[in-house]
Amino acid sequence: MPSELSGGMKKRVALARAICMKPEIILYDEPTTGVDPITADSINELIRSLHDKIKVTSIVVTHDMKSAYRIADKIAMLYQGKIITEGSPQEIQNTAHPVVHQFINGLAKGPITEAIEQFK
Repeated sequence: MPSELSGGMKKRVALARAICMKPEIILYDEPTTGVDPITADSINELIRSLHDKIKVTSIVVTHDMKSAYRIADKIAMLYQGKIITEGSPQEIQNTAHPVVHQFINGLAKGPITEAIEQFK
C-alpha cells in the first residue's frame, strides 16, 4: 500500500509516474530531502542515468550541495529572487562570490546571516 512505502520508495514511484509520460524535462524539488545518505546517492544515480539513457533534461531545486555537484552539468544559485551566479560544479566550488561561498560551505557567518541579523 502507498502508506507503507518508505520515503525513498515514494520518491522512486513519483519518478516512475513522471517518466512513463516520456517528458523532455523533469523538475525535481528537493529529491534527496528526508532520505538517508545511501538512498540519496541512489536517487542521484537514478537522475544521472535518466539523463544519459533517455536524454531527459533535469532541473533540480536543492539545498544539498553534495547532490548538486554529483548530478549537475550546470548550477545556478538564487538569492533574494535573482540568479547571482551560474556555472559548472567546479566553477561554483571555486567561486569568490561571498554569498555563494557562505552557502555552499554551510558557514554560519557571512553576508547571508549578516543580512538576516540586520532585520532583527
